[in-house]
Amino acid sequence: MTSPIRYTESHGASIAYQIRGNGPRDLVIIPPIVSHLDASEQLPGYTQLLDRLGGFARLIVFDKRGGGLSDRLAGAPSLEVRMDDLRAVMDAAGSKRAAIFGISEGGPLGVLFAASDPKRVSSLILYGTFARFRQSADHPFMPDNAQLERLIEQTVRGWGSGISMDLFAPSHSDVAESRDLFARFERSAISPSGLRRLWQLVADIDVCDVLPQVRVPSLVMHRRDDVVVDVAASEFLASQIAGASLKLLDGRDHLPYFGDCTGLCDEIAAFLTGERSAGQVADTRVLATVLFSDIVDSTAKAAALGDGPWRELLDAHDELAERLVRAYGGRVIKTTGDGVLATFDGPGRGVRCGQDFAAQVRALGLSIRVGVHVGEIELRGADVGGIAVNVAARVQSKAGADQVLVSRTVTDLVAGSGLRFEPRGEHTLKGVPAPMQLFALVG
Repeated sequence: MTSPIRYTESHGASIAYQIRGNGPRDLVIIPPIVSHLDASEQLPGYTQLLDRLGGFARLIVFDKRGGGLSDRLAGAPSLEVRMDDLRAVMDAAGSKRAAIFGISEGGPLGVLFAASDPKRVSSLILYGTFARFRQSADHPFMPDNAQLERLIEQTVRGWGSGISMDLFAPSHSDVAESRDLFARFERSAISPSGLRRLWQLVADIDVCDVLPQVRVPSLVMHRRDDVVVDVAASEFLASQIAGASLKLLDGRDHLPYFGDCTGLCDEIAAFLTGERSAGQVADTRVLATVLFSDIVDSTAKAAALGDGPWRELLDAHDELAERLVRAYGGRVIKTTGDGVLATFDGPGRGVRCGQDFAAQVRALGLSIRVGVHVGEIELRGADVGGIAVNVAARVQSKAGADQVLVSRTVTDLVAGSGLRFEPRGEHTLKGVPAPMQLFALVG
């Protein structure tokens, strides 16, 4: 009997999920760019793969917001929002800690979640995925802008006719019945315009800087002749994630449900069965968004006001910061006399908090500069340390009055959030070995 499909709420959206299998460990599957919990059942290989995985794990599968049985909202959701959706699904399924299985476009979300919330991730499995989809100097094997545009136009124009089979399951391309099944799946999963929005999100994804912060046991798998994502993308992932195992499989089907999935399931089973031998996650080091703020011309203002009035003004400033940081789901680590250090579990929330803080503090007659960076921090009781804290402080020092300045890592991770930035060039930051690109928040 098919497992029931349930819903949970996240940021005002209904997220559809399903629990399958009864194994001793939880395995959350993050689907590829499109999915549909009902319609996928009709695709060849889908139920067989899940049944195999369900033999040694309790599977938690879901449709990401924007497609399938989950709410289809305007715009493309950011990775940060999707991380919250993933947490909501795990909470609803009663899963405190799970292995994460990111497939294709689901891989970057798995990477970001594993680095940001390691207490909830026992291990990470990546299949047929990538750190960034658009070609760059360190990713010459990915599509360039022209190739990417052709891919988007080709799939959007042919959506609903079974075109996804040619990309995702070419081993089935000669079977007429399969094309009809894929066509119906496409029409159920998402509309052509919705697909275009998701493709544009994929094109902007970049989690390269996050990879070294993944500290959970990791398995990277890829089919050697994958027709969508070059095998070099997984080789790059495995080279950047400490201790990651790379397993190359025969075949050209992009998605794991199709072609020969026996070897794939065997690799996952062996990896999950032996995961305890890899050791536990060091909970003292996590990926976080770090915000530093600083009052402009604080010394001159203090001298002009005198100690008493200046102290009162600083108290009002600190109270405003505490209230706003809490409202955006962050934590004030400490005040610095004329500024604030705070952390957040998502870059979009950190940037928006900085923007709101800079706007509201003007009512106190103050002007601040804000710097935001994403990186690995070290938890030291109530305090935090690490290179990411130093970088955020250096970024803040380059900001102008009433300006939120962010690192390139932040802009890469907020794709789809609606936040807009303008480049402010490369800067040499004290204590940072290489020049860093900085961007100013617009609007």
